[in-house]
Amino acid sequence: MKVVLQRVSGASVSVDGREVASIGSGLLLLAAFTAGDGEAELDWMAKKVLRLRVFGDDAGKMNRSIGEVGGEILVVSQFTLYGDARKGRRPSFVRAAPPGAARRLYDAFVGALRESSDTPVEEGEFGAMMDVALVNEGPVTLILERAPGKAVAGPGRSGPG
Repeated sequence: MKVVLQRVSGASVSVDGREVASIGSGLLLLAAFTAGDGEAELDWMAKKVLRLRVFGDDAGKMNRSIGEVGGEILVVSQFTLYGDARKGRRPSFVRAAPPGAARRLYDAFVGALRESSDTPVEEGEFGAMMDVALVNEGPVTLILERAPGKAVAGPGRSGPG
């Protein structure tokens, strides 16, 4: 599972000129899924997003989470995050989960975010051609990834990430 997280002062999604979702200050999440992703990856990512301290405290340091600042989340499906453009001129999307599986994972991820927090969560329209508008604040953009079935250890850590 991959998520591109952007701290925004506002974001919206439109389909065919019709706005389907919008948020004020918060996080825009572009989310993609691959074969083997399941509940463990979704839960890990939801907790990571909700606990990540990317908002400024009184001293201006990134020291507050989305819940601490009363922000909102907008989740947009983005299978192209699994595009591989190393060869040729057309990206390959073979690592992206098939649409049916990706839809189930997307819905479960949005559900995990909603169940794990009181943070308002809006969403784009899965599978639609969407226009995404945002004002990236900072700018702050992070790429988060959780490989299926693999524990991720970081510096100074011996357990799952």
